[in-house]
Amino acid sequence: MHTAPYIIGVTGGIGSGKSVVSRLLRLMDVPVYDCDSEAKRLMCENASIRKALIRTVGDRVYDAMGRLDRACLASYMFGNAERVALINSIVHPVVRADFRAWAQHADRAVVAVESAILFEAGMEADVDAVWLVHAPEDMRLQRAIKRDASNEKAVRSRMQSQLDEQEYMRRADVVLQNDGNHSLISQVRELLSQR
Repeated sequence: MHTAPYIIGVTGGIGSGKSVVSRLLRLMDVPVYDCDSEAKRLMCENASIRKALIRTVGDRVYDAMGRLDRACLASYMFGNAERVALINSIVHPVVRADFRAWAQHADRAVVAVESAILFEAGMEADVDAVWLVHAPEDMRLQRAIKRDASNEKAVRSRMQSQLDEQEYMRRADVVLQNDGNHSLISQVRELLSQR
């Protein structure tokens, strides 16, 4: 008989190392649902999202080939918290439902979900434990600048739009230190061994 899996939610601020933890989990045979890439897929494939985005943003949000015009969508949301909230209210419920279906069909004892906005999207209700990946702000800043070929101002702006680090810490069940002084491999292995 198939039983529901134990679900780990992996979250943290920009540049904290969520993707590294997700890669380690996959290497340790734990399937990971990446909310960011799945949201991008669903914005292209899901009919209800497509209709709602066209109704909200206009026909131009999809190109002639039916592909999502990310620049158009980003431009629509840029600097407007109400529009960001509106788009999120269209996309997040579909991603959550897709994740729940994925988790139920994973046929594994343990699965994980990676989401930068786990708390903001209400997904902590869908997981058994929240793993926060934590790194010092200056380290996160440098990682994000390098990774995204961005500048300090743009990365700081994105950092400020995320939850405060103390709020992440307060709401997480576990904190993994990704500061260069602690082995992430050891921390992940130890946490999985407790399952």
